[in-house]
Amino acid sequence: MSRPLTARQQHVFDFIVKTMGEFGYPPTRAEIAKALGFRSPNAAEEHLRALERKGVIRIIRNTSRGIRLPNQEPQEILDSAVTALPTANVEAPPTGLPVIGEVAAGSPILAAEHIDRYCPLPAEYFTPKADYLLRVRGLSMKDIGILEGDLLAVHRTDRVRDGQIVVARLDDEVTVKRFKRQGHQVTLFAENPDFAPIEIDLRSQALDIEGVGVGVIRGGNGQALG
Repeated sequence: MSRPLTARQQHVFDFIVKTMGEFGYPPTRAEIAKALGFRSPNAAEEHLRALERKGVIRIIRNTSRGIRLPNQEPQEILDSAVTALPTANVEAPPTGLPVIGEVAAGSPILAAEHIDRYCPLPAEYFTPKADYLLRVRGLSMKDIGILEGDLLAVHRTDRVRDGQIVVARLDDEVTVKRFKRQGHQVTLFAENPDFAPIEIDLRSQALDIEGVGVGVIRGGNGQALG
């Protein structure tokens, strides 16, 4: 390394190493920008070029994931050959946690049309592991810090306990509430006094549990809260 890295360059380098260790391949410029709060992928590209000049990475031109560490010479040669072929611009399958936006009535919550993007955050960051991130609408859970625009990390399960935060489907609508059950009666509590509890009689009403909340990402910006 010819010169020490700046703090920002170190953050970019650490994210590259972390992503490669977890997923087996490097992040795209867009993923770096989202994870580290850059305004655009162009800002990520500038940092990558600075890292290349300092000798800590190598950049393979004209590929979305063309970032290599110095000890990956054989793979770099192979990738260079592959990128010369007509199929070189095919994107790798999306990775990370799917971010679910609006959910259409009656359709599966993880249907492709509901996925806004993928967040390059490992499922194991949360305990139990998260299966998807649900963008929060409204302020019914604001008193426990789940706010409009946040991402709620959700573990898919239909087995829940009293007191857990659940993602529930009721009358073809998806809602986030605190769960309590007594016999055939289920109550979904808001964490905001402006919202009345939702009462469900399981003998006459359908209720599906899509999962339990296991964490919050504040404002959807990647700042995870356990």
